[in-house]
Amino acid sequence: MTSAAQSGTVYLVGAGPGDPELLTLRALRLLQTADVILPDDLVSDAVLALASPSALVVPVGKRCGQPRITQAGIHELMLEHASPKDGKPGRSVVRLKSGDPLIFGRAGEEIAALTAANIPFEIVPGITAAFAVAAALKTPLTDRGSASKLIFATAHHAAPSPDHPGRLELTPKWEGAFPPDATLVIYMPGRRFRILADELIASGVDPQTPCIAVSKASTPEELVHRTTLAALSDDAVGPAPVVLLIGQAIQPDRHRGEGFPLPPLPHHRTSGSASGGSRI
Repeated sequence: MTSAAQSGTVYLVGAGPGDPELLTLRALRLLQTADVILPDDLVSDAVLALASPSALVVPVGKRCGQPRITQAGIHELMLEHASPKDGKPGRSVVRLKSGDPLIFGRAGEEIAALTAANIPFEIVPGITAAFAVAAALKTPLTDRGSASKLIFATAHHAAPSPDHPGRLELTPKWEGAFPPDATLVIYMPGRRFRILADELIASGVDPQTPCIAVSKASTPEELVHRTTLAALSDDAVGPAPVVLLIGQAIQPDRHRGEGFPLPPLPHHRTSGSASGGSRI
């Protein structure tokens, strides 16, 4: 593996959750040397500021169901810039994805497109939002006594029905009740948190299960809302992007001892909450 971006190669790079201090050294080096950068909307301005001044930056984000470019269009851009032309080698391309490129980043489709076109590519992992949030809160996602499973999921709107006009579903699905010894991390949960919480409670999750909703993780605008599934409300959570952590392992007092104060959290703003939870 060479340190600088190579001509004719596409790099699927994890930009981390937003704080440039959480970039890998490999990601930083590629940002500084790539000819073309294709970033998602969720990649922070602070991370993009590290790119080479000579790089061509073409945003290719898709937000809230309103893409400015299709996934097929992203494939075309990668191939267009990385393919050789007129006897000259293609450009080096960084496809920059928020968090880790292999977690809900549609990397599989991009890998398939690059493979079919015989374009060399490399995958550079990044810190996904759930790990950054857990680290900032100083709470584990797994625990020997309460959580032997870690489930990553996304929420999406299911087809409405008379009985469930606003139902949400999680992907991937599971059969039966939700495992009680699991921590559930929900990416892209939308804004209908109360409906989502009710669906989980209906599946058998204890209403008093701890829940942490984090808005704009690892950025100066980060907001953390601590509550339970029973108390989670639409209005209590900050603006997108949001990640939800649900499970017994994330109880603050479980790993600190009774009466031990919560650690100070860099970036976090403090505000009140009317939902029965608390923001820190």
